[in-house]
Amino acid sequence: MGGRTKWSRLYAEIAMAWYDLIGSLGVGVIILTYVLLQTARLRSDQLAYSLFNAVGASLILVSLYFSFNLPSFIVEFFWLLISLFGMGKYFYTRDK
Repeated sequence: MGGRTKWSRLYAEIAMAWYDLIGSLGVGVIILTYVLLQTARLRSDQLAYSLFNAVGASLILVSLYFSFNLPSFIVEFFWLLISLFGMGKYFYTRDK
């Protein structure tokens, strides 16, 4: 029967590359951050908000390095840039 079982074929169809898993984790981080914001468990002026967004965008960018998509890259690049700006703003205003 061709050597491959039904289950091994199914696994091959749904298996993800490691970078897809990293990118999916990044998407999860960004979604969780948004949920926390909308449920008032996180405020946009907290360091954690910008940090979580930066981590999520960075993980997605790692995924995009291996499986490139220009529109997604542009969104995540600016998501990371704006998050880094937010982190800088947090530290700048905290010290004053």
